[in-house]
Amino acid sequence: VQLQASGGGLVQAGGSLRLSCAASERTFTRHVMGWFRQAPGKEREFVAAISWTGTNTYYADSVKGRFTISRDNVKRIMYLQMNILKPDDTANYYCAADTDGSTWSDSMTRNNYGMDTWGKGTLVTVSS
Repeated sequence: VQLQASGGGLVQAGGSLRLSCAASERTFTRHVMGWFRQAPGKEREFVAAISWTGTNTYYADSVKGRFTISRDNVKRIMYLQMNILKPDDTANYYCAADTDGSTWSDSMTRNNYGMDTWGKGTLVTVSS
């Protein structure tokens, strides 16, 4: 498995969850990675992205200030810390990677921020 997301669950509004994404070395190393989500009946949307070194991060306006993306390049795990969760955050969350070696700036200008490898989702449900 190239990408495996975990950590989803049921949480009350205002609560927190931390998602993890474990990746193979080929998928993880030196690549821009990100999180996307898809709510029932809606299209997939971008959540956050992070550069290989972690120096650069980018967030959707809807999660800015509440979510934090990070990565551990030794363990090959990417994280999404989600705080102050809202019912609108309910969705399947997917981790993804841009594996063609794009730079950060190139990835940010491409469709789906250059992501070409996707894992299976982990479901986050936020109750009101």
